[in-house]
Amino acid sequence: MNQDLSILHLVINASFVVQLVMALLLTVSVTSWAAIFRKFFALKRVKSQNEAFEREFWSGTSLNDLFDSASRNAAKTGPMERIFGSGMREFQKLRERRITDVGTLMDGARRAMRASFQREMDEVETNLSFLASVGSVSPYVGLFGTVWGIMHAFVGLAALTQVTLATVAPGIAEALVATAIGLFAAIPAVVAYNRFARDIDRISTQQETFIEEFSNILQRNVGAQTVPAPAGR
Repeated sequence: MNQDLSILHLVINASFVVQLVMALLLTVSVTSWAAIFRKFFALKRVKSQNEAFEREFWSGTSLNDLFDSASRNAAKTGPMERIFGSGMREFQKLRERRITDVGTLMDGARRAMRASFQREMDEVETNLSFLASVGSVSPYVGLFGTVWGIMHAFVGLAALTQVTLATVAPGIAEALVATAIGLFAAIPAVVAYNRFARDIDRISTQQETFIEEFSNILQRNVGAQTVPAPAGR
């Protein structure tokens, strides 16, 4: 009985529709785990890059030096550094056009940083909706496989004159495997989604705070005329 009711035996002897549901759920599960690992390391890299740039930003390095470094190492910079670069680039372009109005300068820099911020957040949130879909849909797909399997089992039992627990158990068990696989796919996706959503909210808050702090610094520098526009940009 233990051998007959092993998971492998139940899967092999399930109906075609149930096997198709199981194969779909296993594929989704593997894909979601790959997305989870990619997102975990991507967010870890983003947090590390942002923290490194923030330390350098507040270490007293001049804005022009930070901007030159961000321009030279554009391929290796993190989201916060790219946001800084966008704001600084727009600010300097406006200064080159002899624009001296503080409001115009700050509005241009903020718009550039906000646009860059939105692009960075779109990139950070990649695959998050996929995990949410896996977590919400997989149990229902598994339930569909279970319902179909139970229907198939009862149709097979209709021809029997005597039905016992031994005859019912295999069909019910192989149908329930679909629900188990659906939960196996959904639970990690939900847990990962909640964890990543919390991390992304923190990254978003950190970057929005930086935008406001950097805007204040630019505004003070405009008033004091201490941020010269570099030649050739």
